[in-house]
Amino acid sequence: MIVRVFGLVLAAGLSASPLVAGAPEDLVERGAYLAKIMDCQGCHMPRAADGALVAEAGLSGGTVGFELPGLGIFWPPNITPSAAGIGDWSDDDVLTAIRSGMRPDGRALVPVMPWPSYAEMTDDDAEALVAYLRAQPAVDTPAPGPVASSDEAKAPFYRVTLP
Repeated sequence: MIVRVFGLVLAAGLSASPLVAGAPEDLVERGAYLAKIMDCQGCHMPRAADGALVAEAGLSGGTVGFELPGLGIFWPPNITPSAAGIGDWSDDDVLTAIRSGMRPDGRALVPVMPWPSYAEMTDDDAEALVAYLRAQPAVDTPAPGPVASSDEAKAPFYRVTLP
């Protein structure tokens, strides 16, 4: 992966620092725009009791999960740059999850994550989205892990039914 920082071109493997370390403001702004139109907050931002998004919590993980027949119940994870989120992931790990639906630990993201649509984004847009995610305040709130059945659910969820 090639990273452009203030007009310099660096091979990603040469720098251990994330994209945001020198990300130009316009790159982060482009990433913010993309996160908004991709509706990242619709899943990855917590909701209040009335269902309204809790904006001050950032993208610290969804509090409403999705039950998928035969797969279990999943809550959208924290995608802030904290250890509870994507802080330990490399930029390539984040890009792989966004574009191929595969986490660094090898677990596939559930079909609710629309990665097949995101797979077609340009490299420049993908770079901007990662820069935006890295520029967010770190929030150390882990999202609930997946569970097999509603008996195990510790947070609300939508039941997805298939025809």
